Amino acid sequence: MCRRYILDWLDSLITVSLNPEKTNLATITEQQIEAAIAKMAEERIKFQSLLKDHVFGLTEAKQIELFLKQYHSALIILLDQASQNHESIPKKRTTLRHLSSEVINCLDELLFCIESRFPTYLPLDERVPLTYLSVIQKELAQRIKKQETKLSSQTVDHRLKVIVVKYLNYFLLPGKNNSPITFHEMFYVKELLYELELKECDVKSHIFSPLDRLLIYLNFNSSEYMNCFTQNVAEKINVYEDLSEKMDCLLFYFKEFNQLCRKAETALHPQQNDLKQELTNWFTQEVFYLEKKLHFSIVPFQDKTASPKEVRPVEKEKSKVLCVLSTDQAALILRAADEMKILIARSMNEVFRTIVPHLSTPYKEELSYDSMRSKSYAAEERDKKIAIETLEKIIEKIKQY
Repeated sequence: MCRRYILDWLDSLITVSLNPEKTNLATITEQQIEAAIAKMAEERIKFQSLLKDHVFGLTEAKQIELFLKQYHSALIILLDQASQNHESIPKKRTTLRHLSSEVINCLDELLFCIESRFPTYLPLDERVPLTYLSVIQKELAQRIKKQETKLSSQTVDHRLKVIVVKYLNYFLLPGKNNSPITFHEMFYVKELLYELELKECDVKSHIFSPLDRLLIYLNFNSSEYMNCFTQNVAEKINVYEDLSEKMDCLLFYFKEFNQLCRKAETALHPQQNDLKQELTNWFTQEVFYLEKKLHFSIVPFQDKTASPKEVRPVEKEKSKVLCVLSTDQAALILRAADEMKILIARSMNEVFRTIVPHLSTPYKEELSYDSMRSKSYAAEERDKKIAIETLEKIIEKIKQY
């Protein structure tokens, strides 16, 4: 593999030819400027091609990581020098300043090439150098302003809009309250902005808005957004007064939420809990709470002061079939059996109403058929996995008969 320095020409142009401390800029001719601009276009393509050849020519991850870190750092150092050079060029030398701007744009493009294609090999926790950060902030400022205008003109929830715009503008703050910006933060802002530019956030083709789905996809795990999301869902559910209707609505939202995608290894705050997991926990707790309210509304507590004659003893089933699966896992199997027409009744509700009262679990003696049916629509991946494994064991057992 060739080990030569593939930024040699650009390095020489920036550190020597356009460096006012080493070259008299007044001696640079218009012909030299035109030639440099043409040559730079060739070098840009050449670098990207050689970069891919080098990366795919290496076999060990550590070698790839070292190679990319070296060139990423080299480009940032050159960008720092190129920015200093640009400030030193007299404004009347318009063509020379144009060349200098093209150099900065070229370096920015090459950095983006590395950052977009090989982000996992870069030092995400390290601070972004101030010069490079300044260039990125200037580049993103106009794009962020456009998105702010776009969101303002669309029918997007105001609270959600404020959270997103506030986060994007926070990235542009000079010095960010003396808190350094890391490469991870920079990459996340770039990705969020890129996705926002692709989406029309006021399109209503789903119960969750496009902006909600995007933030969940990118694991925008800020407590402010979690509160906003749960508040929005709660408001829609609380429109209903009847507890059964509330439960149906909540389970429907939970089902739709479970089907939303999430990008792997992506998070606004990597050290904090995963957004989807936190919201799943919230949905689960709300379902549990409503289940309790439904149960108590049908079977209230007996008044302890009531006369013994007024209290009728509730006859219990003397024997039940113990099912070692949880209610969620058993619910999945019963639902599948109904939908595959293995169990046939007037409705799925009838299947659960007929079978569930005769079952118990190690954790619960009395099971609610309605609650169990509802859970079959909002099962967790773990319960699905256990149900599938159980059915596979049954298949293996039958093969032995």
